[in-house]
Amino acid sequence: MPELPEVEAARRAIQENCLGKKIKKSVVADDSIVINGVSASDFEAALLGKTIVAAHRKGKNLWLQLDSPPFPSFQFGMAGAIYIKGVAVTKYKRSAVKEDDEWPSKYSKVFVELDGGMEFSFTDKRRFAKVRLLKDPASVPPISELGPDALLEPMTDDELVASLSKKKKVAIKALLLNQSFISGIGNWIADEVLYQARIHPEQPAATLSRECCATLNKCIKEVVRYAVQVDAESSRFPLEWLFHYRWGKKPGKVIEKAVEVGADSSQFPSNWIFHSREKKPGEAFIDGNQIEFILSGGRTTAFVPELQKEVGNHAAKKVSKQRKQSTRGKGNRDGNADNNVDEPEADEDNNAEATKGKKRRKPQGQVKKSPAKVKSEESDDVKEEEVEESPAKVKTEESNDEENDNGNDVKEEEVVEEEEEEYNVKNKRSKKETDGKPSKAGKSRKKKVRSNQKSEKKPVKKEI
Repeated sequence: MPELPEVEAARRAIQENCLGKKIKKSVVADDSIVINGVSASDFEAALLGKTIVAAHRKGKNLWLQLDSPPFPSFQFGMAGAIYIKGVAVTKYKRSAVKEDDEWPSKYSKVFVELDGGMEFSFTDKRRFAKVRLLKDPASVPPISELGPDALLEPMTDDELVASLSKKKKVAIKALLLNQSFISGIGNWIADEVLYQARIHPEQPAATLSRECCATLNKCIKEVVRYAVQVDAESSRFPLEWLFHYRWGKKPGKVIEKAVEVGADSSQFPSNWIFHSREKKPGEAFIDGNQIEFILSGGRTTAFVPELQKEVGNHAAKKVSKQRKQSTRGKGNRDGNADNNVDEPEADEDNNAEATKGKKRRKPQGQVKKSPAKVKSEESDDVKEEEVEESPAKVKTEESNDEENDNGNDVKEEEVVEEEEEEYNVKNKRSKKETDGKPSKAGKSRKKKVRSNQKSEKKPVKKEI
């Protein structure tokens, strides 16, 4: 998103081209998401006939001072940009509007026409910007809540050391992005100054030595001043800046291009060469060192592990924690592997125990039930003899039916029926005791009884 250099470039363009000119016409978009706290018509009326006296900036905020309040204030958000007709103004690449697009752009939120024919527009393609109308922008939020401006109000080394010492658990990258700590530093500037200072983005701010703080402060000033000096034109950034290589995390083609440009300051070489960036799927390099990408301060962060290393007790604790986690992970993997191997054995053991239990139960039942079986078998042998004799008795009784009394026949038949019923009851009990598996003796008894019954009943085919 637009950072201090881009907003400062817009401020300079307005100051150089619009100061002292009266507003003849204004068109404000009817967009309550961007136009904050005031209607479009009231905003237009407040600007009409006013003269632009000055253009101010703090952090990423810009406001215009008119000959009388209220003053328009612009918070650029992720894609805010200032366009002046006929004037080249550096824009953040994602906010750029094509030159052949309609004027003012369809993304325009505030359009102003000045006397003399000069026109400018504030656009926002993504609608994350905020435009306000304030009596004193510097005295009210969000500007009043900002920390010292990284360009206009640089900290001394002592001030930076004192400020960082109070932030015991905050990572340095997250702190640099905090606009209440220092205003104007965004994601790419934070990555750049930490790379130049050789500081890991996750290093706790309070653990930085005085020497590291001094180096960091120096890098903040150099990176911000130079970026502003070249009007945020990235093609004029020094070749060794991480900026040119940090975008290589996405797949792309190898881009090699060299263009000589002039530097505006004697403190930098006069022949900076335009960057040569190398992009590979998921990889980016600078001077042969791999760039890694992590999430720090809520933003995608580019750093070079080979050069930016965590130091101190924090680093030792982190390494120890990572080892413990890796050990646990390895232990869990090994445990899972062991469990996977042992599970079949456990199942086999369980099956074996279950089988053994079943085998044990059967002998135990047989031992307990053997006396009853012996008795039943003995009684069954006696019954077999009686049953075997019963057909003969029945036949003799039938043959002598005319000679003997009917009462004797009935008694003998009742005796046979009672014996059969007793046999059936005992046979059922023996079936339950032997899990429904009748003994051979039981089968033979059934056959004999059925054969005897065939003499009295019609034969019935039955499967056993």
